[in-house]
Amino acid sequence: MRILVCNWRDGSHPQAGGAEVYTEEVLSRWAAAGHEVTLFSAAQADRPEEETVRGVRRVRRGHRFGVYGAAKHWYRQHGEGQFDLVIDEVNTRPFFAHRWADAPVVALYHQTCEEIWSYEMPFPASWLGRRVLEPRWLKAMRGVPALAVSESTRDSLAAFGVTDTIVVPEGIEPAVPLDVPKADVPTLVHCSRLVPYKRADHVIEAFRLARTRLPDLRLVMVGDGPQMQHLRANAPEGVEFVGFVSADEKRRLMASAHAIVMASVREGWGLVIAEAAALGTPAIAYDRPGLRDAVRAAEGTLVPPSPAAMAEWIVSTVPRLQVTPFASLPLGGVRSWDDVADEVLRAVLHQAGPLVSWANETVAPQAVSDAR
Repeated sequence: MRILVCNWRDGSHPQAGGAEVYTEEVLSRWAAAGHEVTLFSAAQADRPEEETVRGVRRVRRGHRFGVYGAAKHWYRQHGEGQFDLVIDEVNTRPFFAHRWADAPVVALYHQTCEEIWSYEMPFPASWLGRRVLEPRWLKAMRGVPALAVSESTRDSLAAFGVTDTIVVPEGIEPAVPLDVPKADVPTLVHCSRLVPYKRADHVIEAFRLARTRLPDLRLVMVGDGPQMQHLRANAPEGVEFVGFVSADEKRRLMASAHAIVMASVREGWGLVIAEAAALGTPAIAYDRPGLRDAVRAAEGTLVPPSPAAMAEWIVSTVPRLQVTPFASLPLGGVRSWDDVADEVLRAVLHQAGPLVSWANETVAPQAVSDAR
């Protein structure tokens, strides 16, 4: 099958996040299975306009906001008649590929934006985005069959009238046991890009409150971002900022902590919570969309979205975890990337339905049968 995926970034983009990891892992496996896969994303100064990475053809055109129009222009010049299926990967703004593609279109949603507008954009742009633009964009996608990576995202989409939605699983690399002991003192870890909607400031405030009762408590902040300097300058004693680290170092830091703490406004799925759970580190996180899906699956602790509430749960939970650390935790809703790639393909074929040409020999017969 010849598949085009449109996403605003690819995995090589300096601001790539969880959605891009998801895309990279799924598409590379489709390519390895024999499908012809093209990923269209925004141009980057240090990357070529076209290249093949992990078997996936990368086409890069347009800037952060121009990538949407660039995709339409490129498709009309080079894409017509060349694809059996188009996936419109929605990161707040859709590509509206169903308006210009001559192949069936399925939308893939990681999360809606909603409250995030207020954290990432100044007023009145934040009001315009949340009250006018996003509702208008999603209303225009009501007739497009969709996939969502969590129940929270599916429910959020339904509020905008996008109801033809299948929930697909998140993925994780198979856990490799680490011979890493838990820290000698009660230790928390926070892993994310340091941007406003992740609310690292709430985590630090919760830590400050909890440390008045757990004086040896430590907090390790993993990740970088525009808020790094401000957060570091205002952090209390006991907070360590390690910045961007390698995947191996990130796993070591998560494994040695007693709990991972997260306070995002919303997520598609809190994948880092599953990653920590695989290393025996449970979560204490705000009861917010996306986070609640991951925390419930890993049997962590959901708390009301306030630093004071998080601090109370840190004080009552972390000392117990010091005495009885977890060797591993449930990972419900999370599969290996191989399984995720198969499941997403089945869901895509189901959503595209009879519009897809089943005669294409690169579509595995079993996948077609399962999708139907």
